[in-house]
Amino acid sequence: MTGETHQEAGPQGLASALVAKGALPSDWLPSFTAVPRELFVPDRIWPGIADGTRQNPVVYRSKDSEAWRNAVYSDIPLTTQWDDGRHEGDGLGTTPTSSSSMPTMVASMLRDLDARPGSRVLEIGTGTGWNAGLLTHRLGNPNVVTVEYDPDVALGARKNLESAGLAPTVIEGDGRGGWAEGGPYDRIIATCSLLEIPPAWLEQSAPGAVIVAPFGTEYGGEQIVRLVVNGDGTSASGRFTGGSAFMRLRQQRTRRPLFEEYLRGVPWPADGTRSTTTLSPKETGEWYRQFVIGLGVPDAFWRAERYDDDAYTLWVYSRDKQSWASADYERDRTGYEVYQSGPRKLWDEVEAAYRWWDGQGRPGHERFGLTVTRQGQTAWLDSPENPVPQQS
Repeated sequence: MTGETHQEAGPQGLASALVAKGALPSDWLPSFTAVPRELFVPDRIWPGIADGTRQNPVVYRSKDSEAWRNAVYSDIPLTTQWDDGRHEGDGLGTTPTSSSSMPTMVASMLRDLDARPGSRVLEIGTGTGWNAGLLTHRLGNPNVVTVEYDPDVALGARKNLESAGLAPTVIEGDGRGGWAEGGPYDRIIATCSLLEIPPAWLEQSAPGAVIVAPFGTEYGGEQIVRLVVNGDGTSASGRFTGGSAFMRLRQQRTRRPLFEEYLRGVPWPADGTRSTTTLSPKETGEWYRQFVIGLGVPDAFWRAERYDDDAYTLWVYSRDKQSWASADYERDRTGYEVYQSGPRKLWDEVEAAYRWWDGQGRPGHERFGLTVTRQGQTAWLDSPENPVPQQS
């Protein structure tokens, strides 16, 4: 198993390690100690690794309690559901759809949230209930509302919270709508990735409220954003605080059409126009670079078709199935073949977004921010007055 396993496999050891890393403020230490992660983890889990790139084999508490406990008190995510509950058996499913998040990420997001005594908090994405339990221990039962879409997951979270002696309000429903009955909220936190911040969250926020959420682009990449709501609830703005890799909010998942739907029965390259580029497709593939490109290239996504010797084709598609591009990567090349088709020149857009970022001195996440209104959202560099240029 890959990941940091604490010699003292228990809540105190995990909490102390998170404080030592600087991920967990010391005032959260009592909650992390009093609300042990093990109360919120089922008998069967698939331990992950810290960067989220793969899953380890299944572990059962009932069959190997030591391995299970070491996984629970390691700084790794734990998958608890695959394929919206349709997956059967102990092998890996296609897509993880519920989990106990990596403790470092849980702690750092709670730090960003900065919930104070008396704060009223709305959580979107209850999952196993551990994050809601930590908030409830710190703020009290009446001050925490958590919303979970999956009825089985919501039921499990309620049972977990009850076993921990905690009773926040657990709502089964669509998190995009929040829960107006419990508002206004001083803090809103999402434990699922978003393409768009729902307007209802602004409407249910108190003046000066803080919203913390994983924000991803359709192209790829993801960062935690920390927004502060203005006085009348019409907008919120703030910066990105660090990378993340959460499961997408179910209602914001996007369908990925098959490549054949773009070619419309004509063999590749169909009507694609050939060109060459000096930008290596590999340069665009790193997680953070995908995020930056996605800020400037909306409604597009990519796939990679891999061959021998590290060669591959990067395919880029538009959501509307009208445009596509391919860029071939081969090691030790300085020029790369590109084909593009449709009203959008997608590789040109990707390259323009990348070269804009490069020309700005390759800024890190801390220089980027987001402004959200009830009508939409705008990403910016350094200040809201400097929006990220849109390439489409």
